[in-house]
Amino acid sequence: MRAVRAIRGLWRWRRNPLCRATDLAEAWVALAALVLILLAVPLAGSLVGSAAQDALQRSVREQHQARHEVTATVVRKLDRSPLDADPETSTGRDVRNRVLAHWTAPDGTAHQGAVLASLKDPRQGDRFHIWTDRHGRMVARPLDSTTASTHAVLAGFGAALAAGGLVEGGRRLIVWRMVRRRYARWDQAWDKAGPDWGRTGTGS
Repeated sequence: MRAVRAIRGLWRWRRNPLCRATDLAEAWVALAALVLILLAVPLAGSLVGSAAQDALQRSVREQHQARHEVTATVVRKLDRSPLDADPETSTGRDVRNRVLAHWTAPDGTAHQGAVLASLKDPRQGDRFHIWTDRHGRMVARPLDSTTASTHAVLAGFGAALAAGGLVEGGRRLIVWRMVRRRYARWDQAWDKAGPDWGRTGTGS
């Protein structure tokens, strides 16, 4: 890692008369970047992951309160739709067939409509489960706690990677500007020495 090499250079050059001020500056920048990566990056990941966990778990609780699993009964099978899964390429758990079904909402109202049933060969009278709100309108399955925790971990990991990339990008930008400044000074020194370069007695 370039930062580690620069830090080693800081130790090696600390009392060397050949060490330039820019060499020390680059090493100090690398050291600062390494400290930030070791301390700030894990902290950023932890904070983002914790915030995501709290928000997602709160969403899990709200969804489980607002969404209800009810039993629907098949009235008849409907024609296939492009949205339906292909039974020949899907597993048993993935098969979805469009059916006309009726169900009773948590508030006691009766509903009927076209739904996707998790049945391989739906027949009239077959029962299956769907998710609805309290008024019987169909909704997506609520997020479960394990999935929410997984998403929170991924969010924290992503935040840590982003913070690390930001620190490394900042270090590279600073070093690039230092190198550009160094080259500019070399060009200025060369321009001053250029007219006399190679002449006999130059510098005597």
